[in-house]
Amino acid sequence: MKQSSVLLCGSLLQKQETDRVHVTNGREKEYGMGYERIMGLNVIDDTEYQKYRDAMIPILTTYGGAFGFDFKVSEVLKSKTDDPINRVFTIDFPDEATMNAFFNDPGYLDAKAKHLDHSVNARTIISLHEK
Repeated sequence: MKQSSVLLCGSLLQKQETDRVHVTNGREKEYGMGYERIMGLNVIDDTEYQKYRDAMIPILTTYGGAFGFDFKVSEVLKSKTDDPINRVFTIDFPDEATMNAFFNDPGYLDAKAKHLDHSVNARTIISLHEK
């Protein structure tokens, strides 16, 4: 792979072409390619939805997954669906196969059935893509 140098905040970073650098508050974090899922939900029970998140995050972590962004949305200005959306978030995975394995994990499916299925009334996959 091609090597390149980047001067960032006074530090010289060596990185491979397939790696990217993300800077937040002056701190650099290098990461490789991954797979991202962008979701829109309409949450109708915040308490039950939080129970879902609390139950699924430890499972998500074991698959190398993490939430990247998470927003509560008060107004949707444009949408490709008629379904309402009041929550938008990203979930990052190492790759697509790992994402699929996570969503088929028995522990995840149990948390989904117990808490997610009745805490939201609409789900929209906004995007699935490599990053």
